[in-house]
Amino acid sequence: MKDIVDILTKNKKTISSMESCTGGAFAYFLTNVEGASNVIKYSAVTYSNEYKIKMGVDEDIINKYTVYSFETADEMSKKISLFANSNYGVGITGQINRIDENNITDNDNLIFVSIYDRDNDKFYHKELTAINDNRENNKKYIIDNVIDMLKGII
Repeated sequence: MKDIVDILTKNKKTISSMESCTGGAFAYFLTNVEGASNVIKYSAVTYSNEYKIKMGVDEDIINKYTVYSFETADEMSKKISLFANSNYGVGITGQINRIDENNITDNDNLIFVSIYDRDNDKFYHKELTAINDNRENNKKYIIDNVIDMLKGII
């Protein structure tokens, strides 16, 4: 994560995140780095559909594609970037080794990551499958993948 902070700082760019299944792990690991306050504008943990919608995610997108989809992850990454006026937005949604009785899908154990580049109005995607391990290790696995994505984008 230090590389991400260093690159963003050098390029005078900022980032924000809206996370669901990772419960704020992206923001946690980012803010563990000295100087993160120069690059992170805002972070939201939106476990429920209600709070995704309150943060600007279009309810029709959730209803049409489900909360576990690239379409919802895109809404999350773009809306948080616009809300925080940051150059990049990270949206993470998915299921980690559990069935969500409030959002039944055929996509159990899939995680959808979207990074929105506001300056170029472009989305980047990665679909992950939860590893057969505990939540903490799954969160680290997801965040490691987000870091790799960011290194190729920023």
